[in-house]
Amino acid sequence: MKILKTALVALLSVAWMGATPVLAQEKGTIGISMPTKSSARWIADGDNMVKVLQDRGYKTDLQYAEDDIPNQLSQIENMITKGVKVLVVAAIDGTTLSSALQQAHDAGIKVIAYDRLIRDTPNVDYYTTFDNFQVGVLQAKSLVDALGLPDAKGPFNIELFGGSPDDNNAFFFYDGAMSVLQPYIDSGKLVVQSGQTGMDKVGTLRWDGATAQARMDNLLSAYYTDKKVNAVLSPYDGISIGILSSLRGVGYGTKDQPFPFVSGQDAEVPSVKSIIAGEQYSTVFKDTRELAKVTANMIDAIETGKQPEINDTKTYNNGVKVVPAYLLKPVLVTKQNWKDVLIGSGYYKEDQIQ
Repeated sequence: MKILKTALVALLSVAWMGATPVLAQEKGTIGISMPTKSSARWIADGDNMVKVLQDRGYKTDLQYAEDDIPNQLSQIENMITKGVKVLVVAAIDGTTLSSALQQAHDAGIKVIAYDRLIRDTPNVDYYTTFDNFQVGVLQAKSLVDALGLPDAKGPFNIELFGGSPDDNNAFFFYDGAMSVLQPYIDSGKLVVQSGQTGMDKVGTLRWDGATAQARMDNLLSAYYTDKKVNAVLSPYDGISIGILSSLRGVGYGTKDQPFPFVSGQDAEVPSVKSIIAGEQYSTVFKDTRELAKVTANMIDAIETGKQPEINDTKTYNNGVKVVPAYLLKPVLVTKQNWKDVLIGSGYYKEDQIQ
């Protein structure tokens, strides 16, 4: 019996020793730096990234910087110090990370810019995002279709809002929209009564809805005391809600004076409810579950020494280099298709909306 016990102990010891290398082969930690929790969209992004990566065997370090640039820098530097395998960064300001990403490069850590391009550094390896130019095209086309252009005679009054000037995406959204709207402005079918065009005039710092509301207040009081606004280009749902609040404050939203057509982006719940209620006209849905999967696929490829899948090698020049990217397709959402797109895809449950 003593011999059997000794043999059993020895066998268990060998088995334990054999198991140790397997435990040592865990995939490691992925650092995920998100800009803010003030937008439901970024909360969904963070949650989706954590779920997908943890399902694939990675640990995750998810941090939100709450739109504080020094805070995001500190969080990223801390992730580097802790030795994350890969950094996934949705930048607050894509021009402020050069020093931190040099540290990542020196430590052998690959960097994936997530949805927002990181600029002015060679140390961003890949970019995962949606076709941002197409987002703007969809927003503008929704307004053109709502107004009945090109058949309607017009002229129709339109005001333009852009995203945050420190976010590279904002320029793609705006340029995509203007590729559709500019010919109608040039022909006189669309009129910008304020004359305010260009991102230097229409940008909305930090995508802030209150800032947009204040600007819309000023536009209405200065240019629309005896005119009606027919459409407003808005690049993001939070901005759209601010614009609609301003319009409501001067009497829009009634049977006699309905809201102008207002676009949006991200299919956030308040805006989806607003669309159903006939207030906001449209939004653009970007399925962050798919973006998380694409990013996780890149991480898997990096960690196994393979070439990550990319589908764009020309569009995203960050000022130092063209960053290899994978672009996903955005989807326009209106009152006519919101249920098919948002509920049918499983992105929302119907009781979240109604």
